[in-house]
Parts: sequence; C-alpha cells; structure tokens
Amino acid sequence: MLNPELIQAADQLWSAAEHRQPCPPVREAIAQAAASGADPVALAYAIQQHNTERARAAGRRLVGRKIGLTSTAVQRQLGVDQPDFGMLFADMARQDGEDIDCGDVLQPKVEAEVALVLERDLPHATLTVADVIRATAFALPAIEIVGSRIADWNIRLTDTVADNASSGLFVLGTRPVALAALDLVNCGMSMELAGEPVSVGAGAACLGNPLNAAVWLANTMARVGAPLKAGDVILTGALGPMVPVRPGNVFTAHIEGLGAVTASFRTASKEGNA
Repeated sequence: MLNPELIQAADQLWSAAEHRQPCPPVREAIAQAAASGADPVALAYAIQQHNTERARAAGRRLVGRKIGLTSTAVQRQLGVDQPDFGMLFADMARQDGEDIDCGDVLQPKVEAEVALVLERDLPHATLTVADVIRATAFALPAIEIVGSRIADWNIRLTDTVADNASSGLFVLGTRPVALAALDLVNCGMSMELAGEPVSVGAGAACLGNPLNAAVWLANTMARVGAPLKAGDVILTGALGPMVPVRPGNVFTAHIEGLGAVTASFRTASKEGNA
C-alpha cells in the first residue's frame, strides 16, 4: 500500500501522460518515503505497479515488458549496476512504417533493439540462457520510442522506474527469425534518418548479449510474482545510442540477421509534445 506522498507521485505521472504535459521529477517524494529505511527503488517500482494496475483497470492489455538501462555507460551515469524494466501494453504498439503522431509520446526518442516473443511460460526464478532460448518462439527487429513524463528528461533511477522505465511506444518488424539463425552478440545495428546513420551498435552493447538481458528480466519477473508468459514480447534493450525525434522524421533500423523496421513520425497534432 502506497503512502499519500507516493500516491501523489503516481498521480503526477498519470496526469502528465493523460494531459500531455511533463511534470517535475518524483525522486524527492520517493527519497522522503525511503527515509524510514525502505528501498527507494522498490518504492519506485511500487509507483509503477500502482499505475500499471490503474491502466489495466481502465482496459489496457499487458502484452510484455521492456528492459532499460542495459548500457553500462548509462548505468554508470545513473549510479546503478543492473537494468530496470517497464510494462508494454497493446495500445503502445505501432505498425512497421505506420505514421506515428509525435504527440503520442512526451519528449520522444528512438532506439533500435532486438525483440523476443515467447512461446512458453518462464515461471522459475533461477532461469538460464538455455531456458530463455527454449522458451523463445522467434526474434524481431524493433524500434522503441521512449518518452519521459518528467520534464526535460531530468531523471534519476527512481524517476525512470516510477515512470514505467520511460516507456512510450514500440514498433516491431514483421519477419520472425529463429534464434538458431542469429548471432545476437555480433549482430550489427545501424539506424538511419534520411539515409544517414544516426545510431550504430551491436548485440554486445546490450549487457553483452540481448539474451543476458532477457534472462535478467525473466528471473526478476518471477521473483516479484509476475512471471513472463507465452506470447509476451520482450524488448531486450538498446543496441546503440538513443536519438531525439522531430516531426517528419523517418527512422529505419537495420539489424544483421533480423532485417529492418521503420518508425515514421508525422507532425504533432496534440499539445504537450516537446
């Protein structure tokens, strides 16, 4: 049960999303609630869960999870030594190449990722890479459109965790590829804007291997009593630097062995986009 200050922080994030208007950071409220000895990251996840339950009660369908902070450089920047996770809802999905309204995400940025789609449940809290490989139906190229309800991306770890790991939207490719056909460590990634590379990387940038990130997520979700299930989509984390979005931008991410996926943005039609 959240105390009134944490409920207020959750409401602040909810209102920012609903009214398309970024809000101040919530980390101070979390720090105050943690003064009695509680884990501030656990409190941030409690805020995330509070708003997740609120979203599901409103009819939104949970379809997977995203993993954030898989870059060691970003982890160092935020002073952490592990990733974080957020929820993926069905209404966050956009089609490959579909026109996306920039106003649908506050302060949008894009990053290219490997997405995994499960065909088996992962109920145990001590999973191995082999378990995740066996449970995975196929992989897809993906572009995650991250966004922050926190003004000016002025975030620390507890801010982004509470804010559903800065989730926004996601675009999946449409050509499924079996893991046996992929080298997820050495697969190169290039994301282009107007034919020019704006982000490059490889599978190794994601915790050394996107499968390592998936194992971390599967173990974590099982430990918190919300294990991954067949059909879930996992966005395993960025393969290269994120790039700010401007109206009219068209980004195409090419991932070796997986093919390409495109996120196309039209001029914003809603207020509140930065």
